[in-house]
Amino acid sequence: MDDKQVLDRIGALVEEEHTLERQATGAGLDEGQEARLREVEVQLDQCWDLLRQRRARRDAGQDPDSAAVRPGGTVEGYLQ
Repeated sequence: MDDKQVLDRIGALVEEEHTLERQATGAGLDEGQEARLREVEVQLDQCWDLLRQRRARRDAGQDPDSAAVRPGGTVEGYLQ
């Protein structure tokens, strides 16, 4: 994925996340929707991490295409 594709994916995930969050404050979410919201949040963290990796590699004169998606457990454990 190039930067534009990652950003497009982030945009789609953010839109889905906002939809689910609106539903949560309204009628609430069922078990499947709650699981999907958690999955979307992890995927967003993975996409942001991938974008940061790509930019760092480019800035360091390396190939940004060598960046890879890290496991959800890894990106969820980062300190903010």
